[in-house]
Amino acid sequence: MRKGRSLRISSAACLFGLVLLGLALSGCRQKEPEPAPVIRPVLTRQVFSTGGSRTRTFPGTSQAERESRLSFRVPGKIQRLEVKVGDKVRPGQLIAAIDPEDYRLQAEETEASLERARAESRNAEANYARVRALYENRNASRNELDGARAAAESAAAQVLAIQKRLELVRAQLSYTRLEAADEGSIAEVYVEINENVQAGQPVVLLTSGSRPEVQVGVPESLIAQVRPGDRVTVTFDAVPDRKLPGSVVKVGVVSGASTTYPVTVRLDVPVPEVRPGMAAEVAFSFASREGRERFLVPAAAVCEDRQGRHVFVAEPREGGLATVRKQPVRVGDLREEGLEILEGLRDGDLLIVAGMSRIAEGEIVKILEGEGGKP
Repeated sequence: MRKGRSLRISSAACLFGLVLLGLALSGCRQKEPEPAPVIRPVLTRQVFSTGGSRTRTFPGTSQAERESRLSFRVPGKIQRLEVKVGDKVRPGQLIAAIDPEDYRLQAEETEASLERARAESRNAEANYARVRALYENRNASRNELDGARAAAESAAAQVLAIQKRLELVRAQLSYTRLEAADEGSIAEVYVEINENVQAGQPVVLLTSGSRPEVQVGVPESLIAQVRPGDRVTVTFDAVPDRKLPGSVVKVGVVSGASTTYPVTVRLDVPVPEVRPGMAAEVAFSFASREGRERFLVPAAAVCEDRQGRHVFVAEPREGGLATVRKQPVRVGDLREEGLEILEGLRDGDLLIVAGMSRIAEGEIVKILEGEGGKP
């Protein structure tokens, strides 16, 4: 009897110990971290209305009216470097010089060869005159006359060939000096003293011209409305409170990575405060060419559900991220250039054109490098 009771007490104690051990193990077990949310990449395109008379502003970068990468026409070792970045230069001013000794020796050798060829030519001419006199007196054959004449003509041709070679060698000797062809400023220096350079290798970058230029990217939906000579307004952060007039001088025909086309604008007047590389904003005025305003977008970017047709717009955030906004739209005709959107979009919206099937309203997405963002 006492033995059975002891067994029951022992079993209860073992059970109680197992419970305590389980509680201890569960207390030591750490809670697993929640998985990080998946940020999906999307492809975007900035859209603008193609109708209505409006002003569109695009960012750009200033550049000099003319940029020349000056280089030597012959190879050699840099012996003199007379300029540094920021220097002003005048036409004909020495920029750099390579060691001319090898070219000077070639010129002297060619001059000596020319003197020797002239002497041989004089001798051949004299021999021809002597043989011709003998031939006239019937003391020389026709073959002897022809041979003497051919020798004289060959010697004269040799003199002419060496003269041309001497001109080339002297020109190469003059090419050892690199001089400025125009007035301007040194923007970059690519070489150092005693450095060996090849013919055509850039030595300095010379910027010239009094009127700065600005290059901007214009979206494909508007590039057809840009023409050389169109008037624009340019503003610079470095020149606050001034709107500088300018005009379009070049319109690109090949788009870049962000489906924009390069357009070059030149200011009407010199602006000393503007330097190459400064950020600028260029305002274009697009006249109304159609009876209604519309956006042309890829047909695949328009989705449809029970509520109707809609698109997804990316609202940019920091770090290349954006918040997805579902935007109802009213569509028009399907044209060769794309599907018309008559209502629902605004100028400058970042329309998501790829990856729509895996995103939802309010989701955080990543704009792909080189494709998203403003052009």
